[in-house]
Amino acid sequence: MEPGDAKLGQNAEFVRGAFGKIAARYVLTNHVLSLGIDVLWRKTTARKVAALKPDRVLDLATGSGDLAAAVQRECPDALVLGADFSPPMLQQARKLGLKNLMVADAMNLPVADGAFDVVTVAFGLRNMASWPNALREMARVLRPGGSLLVLDFSLPTQPLLRWGHLFYLRRIMPMIAGMLTGERAAYQYLCSSIEKFPAGEAMCDLILANGFHKARCLPLSFGIASLYTATKAE
Repeated sequence: MEPGDAKLGQNAEFVRGAFGKIAARYVLTNHVLSLGIDVLWRKTTARKVAALKPDRVLDLATGSGDLAAAVQRECPDALVLGADFSPPMLQQARKLGLKNLMVADAMNLPVADGAFDVVTVAFGLRNMASWPNALREMARVLRPGGSLLVLDFSLPTQPLLRWGHLFYLRRIMPMIAGMLTGERAAYQYLCSSIEKFPAGEAMCDLILANGFHKARCLPLSFGIASLYTATKAE
């Protein structure tokens, strides 16, 4: 089964199966592959969420719960709900002590319109079946003027850094991840999806076209990752 169409998103069945297989070693593998920098990226995102002083935060594609836990630490008085369509990944999230978790598809959330002040998604939008539809669903569950934060991998724009990062993604990362998880194919997909995912201005344009305004891109670690912020249109 093919992973998906780069113009639309990914094959949900393929993605669910891939994450189910790697769930038990997902966190360790991420930390090894990023040399621990992913922890700093999530902390940066959580601090930006805290600056918004939200009462209710929805973390989509919460996976092993790392971002939801970081947001909860920064926003101790807020309700932080983590949602993911992979039960094995949510089992990992529970190990972090997260209590507000639900199995849900980000494309069709069992949540009322305007229920949240902030929606976050870290390394998850890239894996959804339709990026535009997912963004519109995120806009639906946000209150007017609510904030969206999307953290995901991107590619450096500096030519030498870009070449080196692509070499790492194509050759090194799948090999190391395969040894750690025994599921090299899953990481071959994850790495290839980074190249196909919109980044920078293209990502901002996609966000703006689907229910948001004031989209901004903050490159992290020389552009290896990017944090996108936007506001739901009033």
